[in-house]
Amino acid sequence: MKRWLLAGGLIMTLFNAALTAAGGHATGFLDRTLTRDGRAHRYQVFVPADFTPDRAWPVILFLHGSGERGDDGMRQTQVGLPAAIRWSRERFEAIVVLPQLPADRTWTGDMASLALATLDAAVAEFHGDEDRLYLTGLSLGGYGTWLLAAEHPGRFAAIAPVCGGIVPPPDRVSSVTQLPLTVGAADPYATAAALIGETPTWIFHGADDTVIPPSESRRMAEALKATGNEARFTEFPGVGHGAWDPAYGSAELWAWMFAQQRGD
Repeated sequence: MKRWLLAGGLIMTLFNAALTAAGGHATGFLDRTLTRDGRAHRYQVFVPADFTPDRAWPVILFLHGSGERGDDGMRQTQVGLPAAIRWSRERFEAIVVLPQLPADRTWTGDMASLALATLDAAVAEFHGDEDRLYLTGLSLGGYGTWLLAAEHPGRFAAIAPVCGGIVPPPDRVSSVTQLPLTVGAADPYATAAALIGETPTWIFHGADDTVIPPSESRRMAEALKATGNEARFTEFPGVGHGAWDPAYGSAELWAWMFAQQRGD
């Protein structure tokens, strides 16, 4: 309910978000469709008001949580990063790609490939900078963030997993799954950290999260630091599963993220 109340007063902006900039380029939250294996997948791309194809743009890939799954191409724009964009658009001088999972799917396998395909499409359409690609996601999307970072080391200039993890808690196996690359590993956190390597990372979690335990993020922060990664970890006292609001509402996060560039 809280998620829908947050977006309730703003939902109409989704139908009027395709604003036209002075140069004639559509901006705001734009509808897009990607066809794979004969199936059309709806997703959204946020384009800043001052967009111009005359420069290269940083691109953020955002992976939503389990509550935003569907096939309407819209629900994933209600919670987390897209909500933060509506409150403080001036912070987001970037293209933001928002794919959507079908019901009962996770950000693994062909759905992980779909997310990357929407990113590739947005990079091509909106002159994205391959050296400034960023990845973030919340809850189920936090698991997806760890997965894509581990499966594609060096692809992203920085990642920011929010209330995600590597191993699902026993009562959440239906909505999140363990990173496939870590299944059977003696230490799945160390395995994931070794794959992610030096990718700049900032992890967020609520200290009172009863959905995904904060120990998931704590253990990943420790595992990354053991590899030499200078991973940041912010744990919000008194915050439950909704760590995405303070995380994505932080100006410091975006200043840090946009300062990262692949190859630095």
